[in-house]
Amino acid sequence: MNIGANISDKILGKKEVSTGTIEPLVDPNVKMQAIVWEGTKDMRLVEVPKPLVTLPQDAVIRITATTICGSDLHMYTGDMPNMKHGDIIGHEFMGVVEDIGSEVKEIQIGQRVVVSADIACGTCEYCMRQEFTACDTTNPSRLMETMYGHRTSGLFGYSHMTGGYPGGQAQFVRVPFADVNCLLVPEDVPDAKALYLSDVIPTSYHGALNAEVSEGDTVGIWGLGPIGLLVARWCQIRGAKRIIGIDCVPERLQIAERVLGIETINFKKRKTLEALHELVPGGLDASIECAGFRYSKSWIHTIERTLKMETDTSDILNECIMATRKFGRLSIVGDYVGYTNHFNIGAVMEKGLTIRAGQSPMQKYWKKCLKMVQSGEFDPSFIVTHTLKLSDIPEAYETFNNKEDGMIKVFVETW
Repeated sequence: MNIGANISDKILGKKEVSTGTIEPLVDPNVKMQAIVWEGTKDMRLVEVPKPLVTLPQDAVIRITATTICGSDLHMYTGDMPNMKHGDIIGHEFMGVVEDIGSEVKEIQIGQRVVVSADIACGTCEYCMRQEFTACDTTNPSRLMETMYGHRTSGLFGYSHMTGGYPGGQAQFVRVPFADVNCLLVPEDVPDAKALYLSDVIPTSYHGALNAEVSEGDTVGIWGLGPIGLLVARWCQIRGAKRIIGIDCVPERLQIAERVLGIETINFKKRKTLEALHELVPGGLDASIECAGFRYSKSWIHTIERTLKMETDTSDILNECIMATRKFGRLSIVGDYVGYTNHFNIGAVMEKGLTIRAGQSPMQKYWKKCLKMVQSGEFDPSFIVTHTLKLSDIPEAYETFNNKEDGMIKVFVETW
């Protein structure tokens, strides 16, 4: 069931849309291994040509570490619009600079770098305001402009709705605007920590920042995957008095309780809103949604998504709205891609809620996050449950999607 493809068909009248993304140069004589999308729940390890520097601002990175992100599952399950067979997946990766274009000044061949999930040009009006995920240059998708009114930045290893850029679940990658999108990694920060600066560390910081979490707040976090767990850690650093995490996966709940020491609700055992109204009668100061559009909790949204009457469910968003105090804040960091029904807009308006959302502009937060990782104040290691090889990724997608084997976050060695 490909809901994403359906909405693409409906809006544009055809399944595949040319985005105009520059065709990168490749070396047909040198092959690399990469994970590609071949359809719903069909990820494959294949050999493809190695990418080359195509434009003067490019770098080619020999990837040393990558991972699977929860948002990669949107492609795996067939829910992301405008995917094409053979697309290389992955937007969290790092490695060593293999080659650079003539205009690259900030990095050199042989240096170790982490690459941002979002692709920014660094010079448009949005980038100049550090709104890097709104870059006006790097995403030519007509589908996104039709659906959203504007185009956001390009993303590595996502759909052609975000530019169709080959991703980092591979051995090499071409990085456009390398000076903007590569961060030098100090020698005392190992790959096992630096890797997560590509996305989940700054994204979780962005989630807490958008919720304006501050000293003495009571915060609810929906979804205790990698992002939700790291959001909880940022909320602790920002001085939250109480943090309540909502999930149903035993291993996630155990880490939240034992490692972070936060309160939890298992929504399979207790109704979320009933539990929250009992725990926090006056309502949460801030709610942070870290789950995303795929997780229907009610029959009506399950049916409507199955019948393609909506792309996204509002079940979790409505729980956040209902649980947040009057004049409280809601931060949406979980992915939403299309349209939803039964959204409780009345409660948002009447309760005076502030809602902030969006993909994290990684480059905006990099220096602060790197400094805290380097000092040890913020250590992402507690979310990593599995170390894998590139060849393990296709099977790991199934395990991760099914929330089996205690898998929360993987560290993947590519060589």
